[in-house]
Amino acid sequence: MSDNGHQQNGHENVPSRLRRRFEGISSRTYEHPADRSTLVALRKLSGFDTVFKALSGLLPERSLRLLFLSDSVRVSDAQFAHLNTMLRDACHILDLEKVPPMYVAQDPQPNAMCIGLDEPIIVVTTGLVELLDEEEMRAVVGHEVGHALSGHAVYRTILLFLTNLALRVAWIPLGNIAIMAIVTALREWFRKSELSADRAGLLVGQDLKASMRGLMKLAGGNHLHEMNVDAFLEQAEEYEAGGDLRDSVLKILNTLPRTHPFTTVRAAELKKWAESRDYQRIMDGHYPRRTEDKETSVSDSFRQSAASYATDVKNSKDPLMKLVSDIAGGAGDLGGRVRRGFGGFAGGTPKDQTAPNDRTNPEDRTSPKDQPPRDSTPEDDD
Repeated sequence: MSDNGHQQNGHENVPSRLRRRFEGISSRTYEHPADRSTLVALRKLSGFDTVFKALSGLLPERSLRLLFLSDSVRVSDAQFAHLNTMLRDACHILDLEKVPPMYVAQDPQPNAMCIGLDEPIIVVTTGLVELLDEEEMRAVVGHEVGHALSGHAVYRTILLFLTNLALRVAWIPLGNIAIMAIVTALREWFRKSELSADRAGLLVGQDLKASMRGLMKLAGGNHLHEMNVDAFLEQAEEYEAGGDLRDSVLKILNTLPRTHPFTTVRAAELKKWAESRDYQRIMDGHYPRRTEDKETSVSDSFRQSAASYATDVKNSKDPLMKLVSDIAGGAGDLGGRVRRGFGGFAGGTPKDQTAPNDRTNPEDRTSPKDQPPRDSTPEDDD
């Protein structure tokens, strides 16, 4: 647990209130299974660090460092001292020995990021600093320190580079398609890495309510007296379960270009993790250590990732995910369920307009008013 403080960069770090310290904690402790499997595989690659550091000459990392140094405010005991205390506190709790540089950039848009190949740097905007209170900001700083501990900064920098490259080669059809395929895969990984970092922020702040408030403010601004956490989480449930298959497709299309999950989804995922047995075990001091990272099995990590996705599909209330689960379970009348899921294709296809080679079951080719009600399942009643 959090001790009386220690020396870092010549300054004593004393948390503002007693918090548990996770000595030697491995980032695998809080990483989402899909995020963890990717990181474990990459860390096992021989020469991985060398290859990516060699790319630093091609990436605008030096330019970014100079930009923030020259046009932002570097956090220190002399500037934004309260943020500097939070940063050292977060590094102390997650046992990150080298405190990454942190900058405050003038931007009304609330945002924070951790980038860099050789050494991670953390950047927060003035919009974020002005929006959040101390405990909410502590969770955000812990979120970014979690990115640094996991090594996410490397891949985020690569993602930024590839996104810019895709824009430059957009006039080359095949080149753009190939790069955008990589970018899409990286974005899917990065969305999961954001869930990991949210967990790290909770481990640092150790205040679930503050984490929830921070996410809610990111969605609705500085009007906390007008918002309610329970109602906000109900939005996440409605978003997942509502609509039909058309809405499920729209959700996917809306998510693909994003690097972050939607805010209500992040809040629901974090609350679910905070209420899990895994979180309680971590708080009790039972968690993987960095000294064990080299012994981690890549195949085991991928199995855990696959199991996580399978569980998400099985437990999801989303119409498309329920259909996928039914297909995996061998449910019958899938053609009819697809049509009903898409709202009967705007009224159904009359029998006299059915193509001769249509081999679907005659019972499936009924008008919406003739169709039997959808079978009720235990999942539908939840």
